[in-house]
Amino acid sequence: MVSHYTIQQSIQRLESFSSHEERLFKILEIYMELFPVLDSYLLRYSPLGYLAEGVIFLNSTGGVHIGEIRDDIRSFPIIFSAISEKKAKYCTGLEYLKQMSSKYSITSNFNSLLVVPICRGRFVFGYICTSEFEENAIIDDQMLTSFTLYGKLVGEVITSLNNEDSIQILSRREFEVMRKIASGESTKEMSVSMEISELTINQYVKTAIKKLGAKNRSHAVGELFRNGIIS
Repeated sequence: MVSHYTIQQSIQRLESFSSHEERLFKILEIYMELFPVLDSYLLRYSPLGYLAEGVIFLNSTGGVHIGEIRDDIRSFPIIFSAISEKKAKYCTGLEYLKQMSSKYSITSNFNSLLVVPICRGRFVFGYICTSEFEENAIIDDQMLTSFTLYGKLVGEVITSLNNEDSIQILSRREFEVMRKIASGESTKEMSVSMEISELTINQYVKTAIKKLGAKNRSHAVGELFRNGIIS
């Protein structure tokens, strides 16, 4: 088990990096320094459609972007469970085969998976997956507690740093549209309830996504949740 103090001191190193990209890579580097893992996948999560999107993969040979990964986590019970309970989860052997869909994008010669949710309060906005571990690594309940703590402390620090960077304030209409998207309303439904055209709805969405520095609707909704703008 890795101590709370050790994890907290390590995560504080994130504060020395000014760019969001550098922080993301550092999250995985610190994770691999602290724990008996040989690879790490960082994925963004949005409650809109239960969507997970790949961000970065890192192992001993280097890192790459994994934007091609895009999945509904409900297809993967272990991931869904980790996010729902906000706790690190681990499975191996036959349990892995039961928990994972055969179409999952992570490739490995091993049949184990660890999922570490990254959260702020009750909202999960990402998670780390590991599929390869150090020889003789023991992933027991105590170690899972340390993994869970890592995800929570990373979530708190990243949220704090991003709030310092400051998200631009959305207009009242942009906020209303994004809140309705988060609740599951379609463009057509919003057009009717707000009495404005679908074209105007799409323009509000476009400007909101730009202000939030997001890539798409799901990413934008995730940023709003993560920063406590909607809950």
